[in-house]
Amino acid sequence: MSQPAIRFKDVTLGYDRHPAVHHLNGDVERGALLAICGPNGAGKSTLLKGIAGLLSPLSGCIELAGLAPREIAFLPQASEIDKSFPITVVDLVAMGLWRRRGSFGKLTRSDAAAVSAAMAAVGLDGFEARQIATLSGGQLQRMLFGRLLMQNAALILLDEPFAAVDARTVSDLLALVARWQEEKRTVLMVSHDLDLVRAHCPQALLLAREVIARGKTSSVLTAENLHKARAMAEAFDTHARACARAA
Repeated sequence: MSQPAIRFKDVTLGYDRHPAVHHLNGDVERGALLAICGPNGAGKSTLLKGIAGLLSPLSGCIELAGLAPREIAFLPQASEIDKSFPITVVDLVAMGLWRRRGSFGKLTRSDAAAVSAAMAAVGLDGFEARQIATLSGGQLQRMLFGRLLMQNAALILLDEPFAAVDARTVSDLLALVARWQEEKRTVLMVSHDLDLVRAHCPQALLLAREVIARGKTSSVLTAENLHKARAMAEAFDTHARACARAA
């Protein structure tokens, strides 16, 4: 059996000692397309940040088998992107190369060609000189997917990539996700759109600060499991301290 891409060992993640994800165990296999679902405040974005190395576990550990940091690509929620930053679309897409070229590395001719190909792949031909502040929501997501293409990562983490995006853009970007799956990249995607998840993601993880269900999407996103997730999220004590479980 091949080594998993991600292994969770009794992982608890949170902020200021307040846990947001409790005692997570299990593996994510290489090449999986896994949707992470759950109510608001269920810990979905927190989990992605833990995997990306942006948040250290309160306890337990996350093992990324044989993956260097440059092999992990993280797309945050659109609300976390500062659109006022003065940068052009082509320069932001090219930033996907920085882990390989460094902050001050010059783009080679082949790099420039790859950036142009990424722009075309996400439907942004002709937008190279546009400032990112001028982009619509759908155009912004296309640009961010272009940056992901330049990262050429083995593990791709997507946090609500299709929220408030037009249907045409969703369709185009889902085609890129399908391509990543065909290339045996591991993709984890947070999404509130359960219909989209059912249609495009073979596996799902349902969270409500701890795992409600994990496995084949049709078996995870059942009415019973979704009701349980909502109930657990509503019952959460925001003043609770970091928890421990007896052996």
